[in-house]
Amino acid sequence: MKSKSQITLTDIAKRLSISKVSVSKALRDHPDISTKLKKRVKETAVELGYVPNFMARNLSSKKSNTIGLVVPKIAHHFFAEAIESIYKTAYQNNYEIIMTVSQENEAHEQQHLETLMAMRVDGLLISITEHTKDLAIFEKVLKRGVPLVFFDRVLCGLGFSCVTTDDEQGSYDAISFLAKKGYKNIAHLAGYQNSNIGYHRALGYKNALKKFGLSFSEKWFVVGGFGEADGYRGFKNIFKNGPLPEIIFAVTFPVALGAIVAANELGLSVPGDVDILSFGGSGYNRFMQPALTFMQQPVPEIGQTAIKLLIDEIKNGETGTQNIKLPTKLVICDTCLKEGDKL
Repeated sequence: MKSKSQITLTDIAKRLSISKVSVSKALRDHPDISTKLKKRVKETAVELGYVPNFMARNLSSKKSNTIGLVVPKIAHHFFAEAIESIYKTAYQNNYEIIMTVSQENEAHEQQHLETLMAMRVDGLLISITEHTKDLAIFEKVLKRGVPLVFFDRVLCGLGFSCVTTDDEQGSYDAISFLAKKGYKNIAHLAGYQNSNIGYHRALGYKNALKKFGLSFSEKWFVVGGFGEADGYRGFKNIFKNGPLPEIIFAVTFPVALGAIVAANELGLSVPGDVDILSFGGSGYNRFMQPALTFMQQPVPEIGQTAIKLLIDEIKNGETGTQNIKLPTKLVICDTCLKEGDKL
């Protein structure tokens, strides 16, 4: 006995004594087939447990209405929010999302892209790992003519479109805000400098220090990744090398969280002994004590802009080279407040 996954168009055709072509057309609501026969075919398909051969359909139609998504992680406020926006926008435009997670592993990222291309997705949406350096897989994507759009963590200049936050300007605005409030000793728990977000957020930090005549200290510029563990290690590094700065500018919200945990372990209070401002926030920030002041990224807009741009490129049949940067906004909470300030 055949399993339901093995039921084919031929089985439905034999049951109804009609041609396989007629079955195929009926299931696709083709105008050549009568409403009555369409109804009989669909009822029989349900009865037999017919499941369409998705890959075969893709090969015959040359269009799958699917988009491959590669993200470095999902247990992360930024990516969780971006993914939700991407799925919602894709659904509104009659596209399905096939999501893969690289787990910050470049080899996994390359394999996911190979697999998605083998599945004949119509386009690719990717936020790269914090370690991505090998460009060969992206050159292969470009050679095959598969539309691809980078978002958040990007590789611009490869012949693909990119959608990001204006990281450099956002960091510059953050440090400018602190300088105008009178902070002079400002450290930065920075991201890897081979990553666009790590590099540009650090650049904005350095440029703002220079603009306001504030000194840059190697001891207060600690490079690492973008997660909680990196913030934890980075803060311990700053503490060990002493003295403490007045305030730490964290490259991401998770890095800020890791720094807070390290400060608590060392018997230090935030913002009493050392203050913190983060690039990026989270919905649960308001439940924290203290709630962190942060530069807000337009996360839903990043996801929506990236997927819309990709769909446009798919429909136009060509890859694009747009570089879209969306602005940030300062959200003042419990940290970064001087005496006399009011929320």
